[in-house]
Amino acid sequence: TISTRTSTGHSKNEFDYTIRASQTLNNHTASCGAFTEPPPITQYQEEINQWQIYDSYKSECLISMMEHMHEGLSDKRAGDRLTSIVSEKLERVEPDSFHNKKMENILNKVERLSNHNAQDDIYDDFKYWDDPQDKYRTDEATLCPLWKFSYERAKRKHVTALCWNSQYTDLFAAGFGSCDFARNGKGLVCCYTLKNTSHPEFVVPTESGVICLDFHPKYPSLLAVGCHDGSVLVIDIKTTSKKPIYSSSLRSGQHCDPVWQIRWQDNGTSKEYKFYTVSSDGKVANWIMNKTELKMEPMMDLKLIDSCAGKSEDSPLHGLAGGCAIDFNRKLDNLFLVGTEEGMIHECSKAYSAQYLKTFEGHRMGVNALKWNPFHEDIFMSCSEDWRLQIFEHSSTVPLISFDLGNAVNDVCWSPLSSTVFAAATTDGKVHAFDLAQNKRDPLCSQKIARTKLTKISFSSKDFILIVGDDRSLVHTLKMSPNLRKIGTPQQGLGGNEGGQFDTATIQRNKMVQFLASINKKYAQ
Repeated sequence: TISTRTSTGHSKNEFDYTIRASQTLNNHTASCGAFTEPPPITQYQEEINQWQIYDSYKSECLISMMEHMHEGLSDKRAGDRLTSIVSEKLERVEPDSFHNKKMENILNKVERLSNHNAQDDIYDDFKYWDDPQDKYRTDEATLCPLWKFSYERAKRKHVTALCWNSQYTDLFAAGFGSCDFARNGKGLVCCYTLKNTSHPEFVVPTESGVICLDFHPKYPSLLAVGCHDGSVLVIDIKTTSKKPIYSSSLRSGQHCDPVWQIRWQDNGTSKEYKFYTVSSDGKVANWIMNKTELKMEPMMDLKLIDSCAGKSEDSPLHGLAGGCAIDFNRKLDNLFLVGTEEGMIHECSKAYSAQYLKTFEGHRMGVNALKWNPFHEDIFMSCSEDWRLQIFEHSSTVPLISFDLGNAVNDVCWSPLSSTVFAAATTDGKVHAFDLAQNKRDPLCSQKIARTKLTKISFSSKDFILIVGDDRSLVHTLKMSPNLRKIGTPQQGLGGNEGGQFDTATIQRNKMVQFLASINKKYAQ
């Protein structure tokens, strides 16, 4: 036996041993890399479409056919002919296929869709907004702000005119100028659409500030414009040209002072288009559009009237009264009203222009607007700087009803959907909306729209919205609450059409007749 004890008497550790074969050398790890030059990089950019791919494919096919013919034929004329065919095919490829009319229409639609998506909440309010509080109140209403139309080049200008298109109910025109005539400069005419609120569809610059404008009732592309320097323009918005198709001159005739109002008239059997203007130079003019020029025919001189004596007098300094507003009767084409700077309202006729037919007790200051009711041919209203808004009946020179709005009233407008609804814009930035069928004394809504002065106002002929312009080049769009949208129902005892049927015009006329009867029994029919 082998003894496991050492000389010291201790036993040897059986696990304390090493094997020589397991004692190998482990080298230290090291990183190794190789550096090379980067490959060259070039940028390539090209626009490709379906037509270019097709033309390239056809050219490659023709070139391969040409090579086969060169191999089989010794005549070089066939190769030259194929080469000419290839060159003709390549020349037919348009260098820029995006700048054409079809692509422009597509981009316009894409722009409208993107604008609609970006303003989806406003478009929802435009279609579906209703004020739930109107169910519990009958003598109040509200206006919901929608869009604000603007244009970069129209900054620091005033909105001096607004007019909806007669056929395209989403299109309206805005005129830009200055109400401060000491700093009057160039003007602009912009056509906006509710389908694209980000940019005007059509823009025409003018040499003088725009004061008034009007769309033709039958030909929606014709737009008549009156300017501060007394000139008038006719613009065709169908064309892409930035120049008017007709413009007045000293040779054809021109006003000496600003043109305050312009109105198209039905030409009847005549093939010549015509419109009327009134200016502060004291003249009412008829403009006829010939094939080559725009001709001016003075129709009437506005004579001064002594309001105390009731007789006409010629002043040595001012022989004519300055005209501020004009409007033609919807039923009697020859009958029209003229408002003057002296505050007088005159009834005139195109058939007899020597003197006034009647003079109404107007305002103490200049008349800013005159509007006939669109459904009742005997009712009209006026507004002035003297803070008053007055409603007249044709047979009486005294106003039926008068409203004091507390500030200068710059513009008024009847609603084309209801005979008793109208609105006014004042210099304190408020819009006053009335419905005579619900409240004869106070407005249903007096809402502040802007901190600036409001200059113009106009109702849409289709939707229950109105547009308001201010003196900061903005056009505000407002939607009326349900209390201002009450059109009315047929009333018994007020007649109707043949067969007892009531159309919209008859219902609205009867609605106004009821209001007149509530004021005075002599107006009841």
